Amino acid sequence: MCNSNVKSAGVAQIDGRPVLQPGGNRVAAPEGAKPLKKSLQKSLSMPAAYDNAAAAAAITCTAAPKNTGADKNRKQAGKKSGAVLPVVTFAALEAFELAGPAGSIAAAQREHVTQAQAQRKMRIAHYGRTASFSRVEGKVGATATATATAPATPAAAPEEKRCSFITAYSDPVYVAYHDEEWGVPVHEDELLFEMLTLSGVQVGADWASILRRRHIYREAFSGFDVDAVAKYTEKQMASVSAGYGLDLGTIRGAVNNACRMLEVRRDFGSFGKYVWGFVNQKALSPGYKYSRKIPVKTSKSESISKDMVRRGFRFVGPTVLHSFMQAVGLTNDHLVSCPRHRVCSSSSSTSSV
Repeated sequence: MCNSNVKSAGVAQIDGRPVLQPGGNRVAAPEGAKPLKKSLQKSLSMPAAYDNAAAAAAITCTAAPKNTGADKNRKQAGKKSGAVLPVVTFAALEAFELAGPAGSIAAAQREHVTQAQAQRKMRIAHYGRTASFSRVEGKVGATATATATAPATPAAAPEEKRCSFITAYSDPVYVAYHDEEWGVPVHEDELLFEMLTLSGVQVGADWASILRRRHIYREAFSGFDVDAVAKYTEKQMASVSAGYGLDLGTIRGAVNNACRMLEVRRDFGSFGKYVWGFVNQKALSPGYKYSRKIPVKTSKSESISKDMVRRGFRFVGPTVLHSFMQAVGLTNDHLVSCPRHRVCSSSSSTSSV
């Protein structure tokens, strides 16, 4: 069936089958198998890191049929040349590529990728679980175990929370002042004179530093005796300033206020009746829930300040007067969550009766 033109092209024998091909593609068949060079033998030999057992398993699990003619020719060529040529299949190459030589960069990269994938799987498995949850869960379990084993004991009452401006880092003197004096109604003239003086001195400073020097002010002003301080002469004021290290202007202001308090006494009977008259003899109770809501001055402190300035008092601005009102209980500015709020409220109602 083939014409002469096709026959002239030439017929080649490939694997025992005649195949037509152009005459220009004819390649002379090798006369015989020549032995491989040593460098090629080394490149075809398996590395030492490769597991012989894995290689043998990969070599045996090949898709090529056994005992073929090509396999026999290869074995005979290997016997003639004296070289051992391993049969490398795709499965063996894949196993070698995954294993890689020990200490290579590729092996380190594959190990890093494997670890990253494992960590990602762990994060996905524990999504939504936090360390705090596990710690709390562990504490709950430990508490339950201890409760089951230990005898029953009465539960301690929870500690009530003070005003939020009292923290764990607050000065102990200031904490004691908050727990014992701040917001408690005061009617005695000596205590009112003391808190009015300290409130004026407190401008530009903090209450903790003033309270630590409270005993110095008491000695300097004769225990805040209004009658004694009102009689201080200019020489005495200079001596007190030098002896106790107090500002001379502060001493003069306190002496002036003592003189004005004597005038108020003649008009109202006592300084306490005068100041408590601005709130109808009953402490104000705004009921603040948050310390940031407590103002530095109010309309009531402004009205008291104006009247006292008119009477000749010094260091009695609206801010100073509001601090004075808080200190002597004219207003109960404890937070409603603070236990002192209830105590001061009951003290105010008792004193008003």
